[in-house]
Amino acid sequence: MCGGTNLIKQTVYLVDDDPCVLTTLPRALRRRGFTVEAFDTAKEFLNAFVPDKPSCLILDLSMPDMSGLELQETLIKRGCQIPIIFITGHGGVPESVQAIRAGAIDFLEKPFAQDVLLARIKEAFDQDASARRKREKMQEIQDRFKRLTSREKEILHLLISQPNVSSSKSIAKELGISHRTVEQHRANILEKTNTTSLDDLLHLADLAKVSVSEMGSA
Repeated sequence: MCGGTNLIKQTVYLVDDDPCVLTTLPRALRRRGFTVEAFDTAKEFLNAFVPDKPSCLILDLSMPDMSGLELQETLIKRGCQIPIIFITGHGGVPESVQAIRAGAIDFLEKPFAQDVLLARIKEAFDQDASARRKREKMQEIQDRFKRLTSREKEILHLLISQPNVSSSKSIAKELGISHRTVEQHRANILEKTNTTSLDDLLHLADLAKVSVSEMGSA
């Protein structure tokens, strides 16, 4: 779904049903240069949320209809990896443990020091930027494998699933094609995946989570 540290290009989402928080906190954050989008229900946030936008979420624990923990669970199920900072006026240890175990940045009790919140927001944006770089790198690697032809994927399938059939001669016999043809396909695979050896190729395939079934069905 779902760079840089320019605050103007990053969005702080705030979800809280407390009118006072919805008024004062966005004002304070905007004075610090943040772009803020505030919502008083989880549903409104979900309708407006843009996963591709660099962002973090300040989330109230206790809200009607959908609680903060329920919203966190919903986002996880949807594959949205937005960093979350929980805030609460009456949260307990079990709730904070559950939130942190599910990946929340922190669990702050109201009233909290503004400097603490700002530090957590910076941490959240750093985490978000790092995760986006990793996803972009992963996508770039996966795109290399998508360039392979059906026959090249067949050969890669054998290399992944049957290491004992890794020689070109063995692959040629397995597929009923010539040794020279296999050699050419293997050279093409290395070139398209930007690898220089079989070990590099298999490591990259593992890193990109290229599955045997995916290669075999190509």
